[in-house]
Amino acid sequence: MALIVQKYGGTSVGSAERIKNVARRVAKWHEAGHQVVVVVSAMSGETNRLIALAKEIQPQPDPRELDVVASTGEQVTIGLLSMALQTLGHKARSYTGAQVAVHTDSAFTKARIESIDADRLKADLATGIIPVVAGFQGIDAKGNITTLGRGGSDTSGVALAAALKADECQIYTDVDGVYTTDPRIVPEARRLDTITFEEMLEMASLGSKVLQIRSVEFAGKYRVRLRVLSSLTPWDLPLEQESRSGTLITFEEDENMEQAVVSGIAFARDEAKIIVVGVPDRPGIAYQILSAVGDANIEVDMILQNQSVAGFTDFTFTVSRSDYPRALDILKSTVQQHIGAKEILGDPKVCKVSIVGVGMRSHAGVASKMFRTLSEEGINIQMISTSEIKVSVVIDEKYMELAVRALHKAFDLEQAA
Repeated sequence: MALIVQKYGGTSVGSAERIKNVARRVAKWHEAGHQVVVVVSAMSGETNRLIALAKEIQPQPDPRELDVVASTGEQVTIGLLSMALQTLGHKARSYTGAQVAVHTDSAFTKARIESIDADRLKADLATGIIPVVAGFQGIDAKGNITTLGRGGSDTSGVALAAALKADECQIYTDVDGVYTTDPRIVPEARRLDTITFEEMLEMASLGSKVLQIRSVEFAGKYRVRLRVLSSLTPWDLPLEQESRSGTLITFEEDENMEQAVVSGIAFARDEAKIIVVGVPDRPGIAYQILSAVGDANIEVDMILQNQSVAGFTDFTFTVSRSDYPRALDILKSTVQQHIGAKEILGDPKVCKVSIVGVGMRSHAGVASKMFRTLSEEGINIQMISTSEIKVSVVIDEKYMELAVRALHKAFDLEQAA
């Protein structure tokens, strides 16, 4: 039988009754003869509560201590789920990230996994024990508790699946798979039975919240078979039916991919645009601007440099809206005077909308169709970024939902391929 890693998100374990249902679902797989390792998040809303509590004590919490506080949410869940499994007559044992151990770097609040010692989990599996592991957390070389950033439990699940060489990593969440776009914006959005790893990586990086991007990167690097399913379906669904439900993320392009030019529409609301106006157009200027931002651990997304005029150019890029004030301060206080920029402007009310599909490789005119569709809706494009399988645009935030609906219709995504 198979070795399965199941990850359950905060909504899936949001109450005592839901934890009991997770236990029943896990038990069903275990009773069918499968080896199961479970990774869980904190109960829904708990991490937010803990962070808010920390901020009541210290408005800008010390990152190391914040990780100590935030990591306790998962510790509650692993204990409760282990108890629930024991009540059903199954041997279960809870583990924190440190106990496994999940080794990370020391970037508190957004640490990256470096290695995992899976020996204890393998020993448990060999004796019929179900390990229940806290997602979102690990331990650094100095023994400090670290957390992996928002959505980090997905990464924990995939990383454990890679370390254990699991047959499949199942991500249980409050949606029943990956959709062509957010059904809350486009009710006609369609669930995809399969999506390629490349498409999922693009969708995650461009704003799709179904899977955290680092988890998809991990899956790609270690070729972990991923499936996204809903934990809100009845726990007693026949195993054969459940094992084929949701969306399977594959490493093989669908044989019908040429029929689906675009597989999905992704969007990100939390974008902000910064324009460094009138910088000298000389070698190294981009490095001088972006290195200062990067040194502050601020991620830059889309980048645009205008044509040089009289030896000067404008340099535009986007950052997360939460990093926008800090990025502006850095540029105005340090970069502007060193590079001789005339002005630094910003706009925190933009968004990014993207079309994604491996079929774009073999079809011409996809970008022009996207641009025409937006033009017909009176939506101005501020920035453009492309890759082999995606086209992204930055537009005014107020037009985001209109753009998503128009593009979904233009590319016939409500129709099955």
